[in-house]
Amino acid sequence: MDGDFSLTVDGSLPYENGIGSGLEEFLHPHHDDDLGEFGGLDLHDRVAKLEKQVKQQQDEITCLRTALADVVRRLACVENNKYSPRGFLNNSPLPSKPSMNDVSPRSRSHRVPSTPDTKRRTASFGSSSSSSNKMKKWGSHEGLGSPQIGGPRKSSSMTNISNHNLRQRRNSDNWSKEPQYNVAGEEGYVRIYLRGRPVTSYMPTDYEGYSLTAKGELPSEKLKLEWVYGYRGRDCRGNLHLLPTGEIVYFMAAVVVLYNVDEGHQRHYTGHNDDVKSIAVHPDKVTIATGQVAGHDKDEGKPHVRIWDSVTLNTLHVIGLGNFDRAVCCVGFSKNDGGSRLVAVDDSNEHVLSVWDWAKEKRLAFTKSSQDPVLAAEFHPTLSGQIITCGKGHILFWAFDGSKLVKKSGIYEKYDKPKFVLCIGFATNGDVISGDSNGNIYVWGKGGNKVTYAVTGAHEGPIFSLSVLSDGSMLSGGGKDRKVISWDSSYQATVQLELPEVTGPVRTLCQGKDDKFYVGTTRNAILHGDMNGDLTAIVQAHTDELWGLAVHPNQGFFMTCAYDKQVILWDMEQHRPRWIKTMEDPCQSACFHPNGSVVAIGMSTGRWVVLDAESQDLVYVHTDGNEQHDIIRYSPDGNSIAIASHDNYIYVYSVNEDGRKYSKVGKCSGHSSFVTHIDWSADSEFLQSNSGDYELLFWNAKTCKQVTSATTMRDTEWATFTCVLGFPVVGIWAEGSDGTDVNTVGRSNNSKVLATGDDFGKVNLFKYPASVPKAPCIAYSGHSSHVTSVIFTPDDGQLITTGGRDMSCMQWKLQ
Repeated sequence: MDGDFSLTVDGSLPYENGIGSGLEEFLHPHHDDDLGEFGGLDLHDRVAKLEKQVKQQQDEITCLRTALADVVRRLACVENNKYSPRGFLNNSPLPSKPSMNDVSPRSRSHRVPSTPDTKRRTASFGSSSSSSNKMKKWGSHEGLGSPQIGGPRKSSSMTNISNHNLRQRRNSDNWSKEPQYNVAGEEGYVRIYLRGRPVTSYMPTDYEGYSLTAKGELPSEKLKLEWVYGYRGRDCRGNLHLLPTGEIVYFMAAVVVLYNVDEGHQRHYTGHNDDVKSIAVHPDKVTIATGQVAGHDKDEGKPHVRIWDSVTLNTLHVIGLGNFDRAVCCVGFSKNDGGSRLVAVDDSNEHVLSVWDWAKEKRLAFTKSSQDPVLAAEFHPTLSGQIITCGKGHILFWAFDGSKLVKKSGIYEKYDKPKFVLCIGFATNGDVISGDSNGNIYVWGKGGNKVTYAVTGAHEGPIFSLSVLSDGSMLSGGGKDRKVISWDSSYQATVQLELPEVTGPVRTLCQGKDDKFYVGTTRNAILHGDMNGDLTAIVQAHTDELWGLAVHPNQGFFMTCAYDKQVILWDMEQHRPRWIKTMEDPCQSACFHPNGSVVAIGMSTGRWVVLDAESQDLVYVHTDGNEQHDIIRYSPDGNSIAIASHDNYIYVYSVNEDGRKYSKVGKCSGHSSFVTHIDWSADSEFLQSNSGDYELLFWNAKTCKQVTSATTMRDTEWATFTCVLGFPVVGIWAEGSDGTDVNTVGRSNNSKVLATGDDFGKVNLFKYPASVPKAPCIAYSGHSSHVTSVIFTPDDGQLITTGGRDMSCMQWKLQ
């Protein structure tokens, strides 16, 4: 045969005994030892680990490409200087890359020497709109794991990457991610390098005595968490309890909320550094245990359980650091021994069940419980040492003798075995009650593992929650039919009610005072009422990633909008929605007109609409492009509006009739990547904007032309400062930042403080301006996902923040 095609000795193709056999062994290994570091993992985890390694190698390749391009650029500059009239010795041997901000787009491309790697290097730092995920914005956690901004990545928790992966990435390309600074005193600019890309910011002409070595000051103001909007019911169970103080306790993001409904007051436990996933209340009704997912914190970033006092909010014990994998999905206190022991189940492949002496922080026993998800784990209230767990395809009865755990599987005999056992409860006589995915209720005799009684077809669809009341009756909640059914002690249905469709089906039930009860729903709402049908929503929240935030200019309201297509106008004093409107498309951004009568909302599809802020009526609708509108901003005088899009353009419209009539002025074209932030000048004449590849550009809003000389804009007064690049914010980039870690910036209206939100769930408070490199700040925990928006209220009394995938909104008091 011609060419290199050949057969092996046995007549097979070469890849059949090479790559092919290796793939077969990877997919179906004969021995775990054959897979080395992949041994002991199932196929899904082996593929996930392999994908992670490939992504890490891509990061390293990107860094090498960047280093090579930078070396070629510097060599070219050295060569140019060598033959210049001033001579080589009169110039720096390693010159900095020229500024990109004071040249026109046409000339900018000629500043970098043409090399074979230039195109690839540019693509690795700033992706165009065509290669970006239309539903994701820069700086979200999805972008951290990929060399291109906005790329997807895997995570051990719902919202975050692990500390190990984060440190590994930072160590591998620290030279390019580390913010680097230099300053030119005569020219009056500061240049910061983010991932090797220079961003030049010109200081005001009257700014004197600037020094890179100067130490910044902390702000005199501080933040106090005032209110958390939302409840995590979408993917968590058994997370709503009533305390003797009259407070209900639940969690949202990384905060455990203690909410006194009657008094309209919240308290918050903020000891966690990432998503809270499980909760249990001690028999003394004071001590609480909460389990979290893996986070970013260096000391306590691993999954663990925190035991804390609900009166003082002080942490009593932290257990399980290094013992749990991924997350702690179930926790429960023992009951018949005074609550001295704690059961916990992690989210590893084997869902390890462990029993702890929590006061001594000592693990007494642990064992693999199931390869399938475990949804609940509880100590029996009267039988010593019995633990019941349930989940996909199983209900298990465990016997704990103080040092080891022995299990028995539930036996259904003549009854249908469900795919999921979703919840358990305990009758007053000690029987175990289970609800399953078939809508059946099974009763398991005390101390046994066989079904002794069954209520088949109790619900249409799965039963998500069972709550045995103090009088021996029981409530059951349907995950599909949205019904709450009351049962007497003989398991006969007495009354039922159906939840509103807008709040979603039942997730968990909790007995309240007298004949009242609380319902947590799968749409992140909490309802309060009785079986007569008088239900009131006391907590509501978004159910998908949250980006849009706007504060009313003259009333105590703010608006949020999210990918769930919901637009919610919130009352900051009542802490409840004034109205909720469902849109046709996922929502990305929002802004009130300066007079407060209308609000503009940017969609993920290229549409943007204007609503009447009071009646919710549609005032105007238009489409620009077909990608998401990341930012939408009215000018201070209310006569213009700018829409920053993921297609790299900024669309400008004139506004008339108090925000009810719009005429297109043009579009600002010049960014090489998607636009991430924009600000109007105080006189409504100019715009400044940032993009996904770290550009800081300026525009004449009347003509939509770029102001190519950045020096002419150095003394411009900006009505707001939300851009993450610019002289007043050069100090917000902490050590190890890669240019995408800071998602959002907000300056107070009195220009005294600056708030930022980052990819690690932190809200950071700086003194304004933060113009000193690595300016000091006060960091506040609460969010568990990338913080997407921070905005001060008009009187600077509060700061409103939103979390992306944690779907939470938090109200902070500035004091």
